[in-house]
Amino acid sequence: MAVYELIAAADDGSTAAADPNHEALSVVDDSNEGEHRPAHRDLERGAGKSIAPLDKAEFAPLKRAPRLASLDVFRGLTVALMIFVDNAGSYFPAINHSPWDGVALADFVMPFFLFIVGVALAVTCKRVTNKAMATQKVILRATKLFVVGLVVQGGYFHGLYDLTYGVDILRIRWMGVLQRIAIAYLLAAICEIWLKGDQDVHSGYSLIQQHQLQLLVGLALTTIYIVLLYGLYVPDWEYHIPVAGFTLRTFSVKCAVRGDTGPACNAAGMIDRRVFGIQHLHRHPVYGRIEQCSVNSPGTGPLPPDAPSWCQAPFDPEGLLSSMMAIVTCLIGLQFGHVIIHFKDHKERIVQWMIASFCLLALAFSLDFYDIPNQLELVILGVGMHMNKALYTPSYTCITAGTAGVMFTGVYVLVDIYGYRKPTLVMEWLGTHALMVYILLGCNIFPLFAQGFYLREPENNILKVIGIS
Repeated sequence: MAVYELIAAADDGSTAAADPNHEALSVVDDSNEGEHRPAHRDLERGAGKSIAPLDKAEFAPLKRAPRLASLDVFRGLTVALMIFVDNAGSYFPAINHSPWDGVALADFVMPFFLFIVGVALAVTCKRVTNKAMATQKVILRATKLFVVGLVVQGGYFHGLYDLTYGVDILRIRWMGVLQRIAIAYLLAAICEIWLKGDQDVHSGYSLIQQHQLQLLVGLALTTIYIVLLYGLYVPDWEYHIPVAGFTLRTFSVKCAVRGDTGPACNAAGMIDRRVFGIQHLHRHPVYGRIEQCSVNSPGTGPLPPDAPSWCQAPFDPEGLLSSMMAIVTCLIGLQFGHVIIHFKDHKERIVQWMIASFCLLALAFSLDFYDIPNQLELVILGVGMHMNKALYTPSYTCITAGTAGVMFTGVYVLVDIYGYRKPTLVMEWLGTHALMVYILLGCNIFPLFAQGFYLREPENNILKVIGIS
């Protein structure tokens, strides 16, 4: 009997976590008669699809399995959304990142990427034969992505207009978008490799049972996050910014509170200042656009005359504490990916995804609904936790993951069920080259490269000639 086995493109068959959809189809003939039998249905394509048996299977070369097109298209849509909000956000502040509480269109980009990473992990780590080797590869890939993030987002390519580069190690930004994705990928992949049951899955409940340890990890991370955010005491602190050349001006921020989720006195910022040092945080915080800090709020603008002392203080939206909930988003995507593996029928997949998505959306609005003081004992009751991207609150985690689930289901129906591939080819291409596009455009590497070609003076560059400099 011919056994069709989806394995990673890696030769050792341990895992293929580098590319979310790159699997190879290996044909192993476990019979001595060499007879042909119908191929098993491809789980990634749905119940209605099958792979034709190969002649002379014992000599058949290694072939690639069909990619899950909807995953590439959804990733491409996220890349396109990122490009749109990055360029249009300054002209339309309503779609730019929310200055603090609340969500805007731009706030969905990062969670969508994390959700996609989780879905892809379920597909690529579906069958791991060597857990130790798979873990080593996951650590290596996460380290590479983290280092790339340090280079492109740590401040090395800072001279977009004056064509300078390089970064002071004493002021490098340690965290960033790619660094957060690397951390979430690492933890989610380790969970998928080591914390996965082996019982049969025939319903949504049995699916939860098989991956209950992964769900417990997500619950533990959420609990730790809530306890730290609302339970840690935040003392007064100060920071320095240069004014009039090399003169440093000191600003003092009065806190001495516990459970505050405002821009100045939240525990997430305190943890980053203690661990990294304030000089290693993002120096253009998003809360600089709130009404207290900008006369053009919600856009950027000069400080009001009575602006608080913390308006210019560095704050990292991709900090340590908020990254805990980013890992939870990745784990949620991982559970959506498990549906692809264990349910063959399109209808079954859609039902499982929509139930989970609407439960997440309902929980998000329930957590955000009440406007009450942010005290730990009230948060335990599950109310008053506002959607906040900078803090990556549980309500924000649920609203973005639930939305990602609904959108991914819609793309899956259009692309993988009804076969609308041609209208989405551009999105699919963006999805298969997401990292390259993000680095070139999202991190300003392409504009920096283009402005390097100029006539006599750096101001006379290519971008200025075509009117976008």
